[in-house]
Amino acid sequence: MRVCIAGAGKVGKAIARELLGNGHEVLMIDKDSEIARVGSVDGAHMLCADACEVSALEEAQLQTCQVVVCATGDDKVNLVVSLLAKTEFGVPRVVARVNHPKNEWLFNEAWGVDVAVSTPQMLSALVEEAVTVGDLVRLFTFRQSNANLVELTLSPDSPVVGRRVADVAWPPDTALVAILRSGQVLAPSPDDPLETGDELLFVSTPDQEGAIEELLH
Repeated sequence: MRVCIAGAGKVGKAIARELLGNGHEVLMIDKDSEIARVGSVDGAHMLCADACEVSALEEAQLQTCQVVVCATGDDKVNLVVSLLAKTEFGVPRVVARVNHPKNEWLFNEAWGVDVAVSTPQMLSALVEEAVTVGDLVRLFTFRQSNANLVELTLSPDSPVVGRRVADVAWPPDTALVAILRSGQVLAPSPDDPLETGDELLFVSTPDQEGAIEELLH
């Protein structure tokens, strides 16, 4: 897979190293010549240019990329690159970094964003997930499908503890995708019993989150 990353700062480079380690081809774009120097990320191609300019994206042959990652520290830049990638070059998947939570509402399909990643929101969710038992925690939003990845840790008095997965009447538009138990990741099967302390991961629509919490709390 060919991936273009706009922004060769610490975040962009960390993403690039991860993708290169998984065997993908990576091109990075940054207008700062020092940041975008050749060899700063071993194996990545570097282009010193302004990613907000169509000519730069043409030079990068963005139309040949399967994914564009907008990882700069400027939300305005990330939005502009997202829009150009989607509308001018037809990139199938655009992932954009949200630096300021107040701007998160802008990162949607209208601006060409398929997946928006808000670091403050993710950190907040992880803190909640670490300390909360019995309450639903939203970990991630899938914007294209209007669904969320949510987590709930079963408390000892949860009404489903001791019951099989198949015996629980899960809400509609809800899928139990994993059970985290004692350091293991379990793919749920109908006969699996639910235990105190199980971390249940669901993909669900927002309007069903209350029903999940009511069922399990």
